[in-house]
Amino acid sequence: MAKIVRYGIVGFGKQGSFYSMIFQKLGFLIKGAKLTAVCDVNESRRNRAKEKLKGVEIFSDYKEMFNSGLIDAVLIETPHYEHSTIAIDAFKAGINVLCDKPAGVYTSQVVKMNEESDKHPDLLFGMMFNQRTNPLYIRAKEIIESGKLGELKRIVWIITNWYRPKAYYDQGGWRGTWKGEGGGVLINQCPHQLDLFTWLAGLPVEVEAIVSTKGREIDVENDVTAMCTFENGATGVFITSTHDAPGTNRLEITGDGGKIVIEGGKLVFTENQIFEPEFNATNKVFMGKPKTKVYKYRGIGHYLRMFKNPPQHIGIIKNYTDYLLGKTDKFIAPGKEGLIGLTFSNAIHLAGWTGKKVSIPLDEALFESELKKKIKEEEENPVKK
Repeated sequence: MAKIVRYGIVGFGKQGSFYSMIFQKLGFLIKGAKLTAVCDVNESRRNRAKEKLKGVEIFSDYKEMFNSGLIDAVLIETPHYEHSTIAIDAFKAGINVLCDKPAGVYTSQVVKMNEESDKHPDLLFGMMFNQRTNPLYIRAKEIIESGKLGELKRIVWIITNWYRPKAYYDQGGWRGTWKGEGGGVLINQCPHQLDLFTWLAGLPVEVEAIVSTKGREIDVENDVTAMCTFENGATGVFITSTHDAPGTNRLEITGDGGKIVIEGGKLVFTENQIFEPEFNATNKVFMGKPKTKVYKYRGIGHYLRMFKNPPQHIGIIKNYTDYLLGKTDKFIAPGKEGLIGLTFSNAIHLAGWTGKKVSIPLDEALFESELKKKIKEEEENPVKK
């Protein structure tokens, strides 16, 4: 068994340089992981990497890095459209893949990525879903899987604390464009929440949405209200924006057994002592309602145990490394699950663009056709100058 996992990073922009810092300055939290190579097509970024990263080989071509024999796993930190292509090439080169969110821009390219992963069962495929290390969401998942929440009735997430001013979109030419990003708040800021939404409640079967751009000179959406229906008839609402100030981050999940609310760094589970359908069938009291018991959880206590359970991105890299080295049998964020949240994201976009209810599985060809229309409109008459 190998004692160390040698990592390479493709893309040394803001996120790639952030991960390099994790390896070089916080590596003591990820035993068995070492950064050995970095790749970027931009010469100035390569020069910056050479200055900052001692003992790390720098490449201009990621395929050369894959074939160098210097890495065992790759972190993909490039523009969204390139994720699946680079991952597929990595699998073909015998390299393990840890891809940042989103898995891709449209589902058909991610299906191909997953299919290539299936051809290499000896290679580990992971997604950087760092919010899955958050103890509050982990606790919510445990409550749901224990059966205490009962059958899902409703899930509502208001996540509008992504405030992004004009200066943010001016920072990079690709930001706020269909051709550069493939979308706005749904594809850039919200993949983690879309992942958690479906991780906790499952993938909806129908979606309706209002998708718009407000208060910013950008081509992509920055305001979304999506409504969805699940197979059992439960409903969901997902509201997000990057222009609300102040914003909100509140997740509420209701079932027959009670309600989970996550907000302000704590989880509150209000548990019905009798499941609502049973109470309704047996209650004789006018305006009666189930008795409840309240449980409160805070995430900070878990975060303090940094060495055992480091949070966020460090936690995902640690779990990925430990799994490769056989130190754990629990894999937090399998790469193939990136398709689930992206499917929900594509369905929201398509429903908003067409003004029609979208069924899941969605029409992939129709989505790609509508996306191409958005790109063409942007090229002919861009809002962002």
